[in-house]
Amino acid sequence: MEKKTARLTLLIDPQKKRAFEQLCASQDLTPSQVVRQLIRDYLRQHGVEYETQMAKTGENTSK
Repeated sequence: MEKKTARLTLLIDPQKKRAFEQLCASQDLTPSQVVRQLIRDYLRQHGVEYETQMAKTGENTSK
């Protein structure tokens, strides 16, 4: 899990937000958990590596 956090602000239609929050609640997940997973999946899908991912896999970035 990441040690530091940063805030991501986005605008969304109120009806979509309400539906998203209800779906998350029905799956016992927070909207933040779902959005973080969506971002991880999107980065992986596009082959983007990032620092916490490399630390988790034990890769050494220093040469």
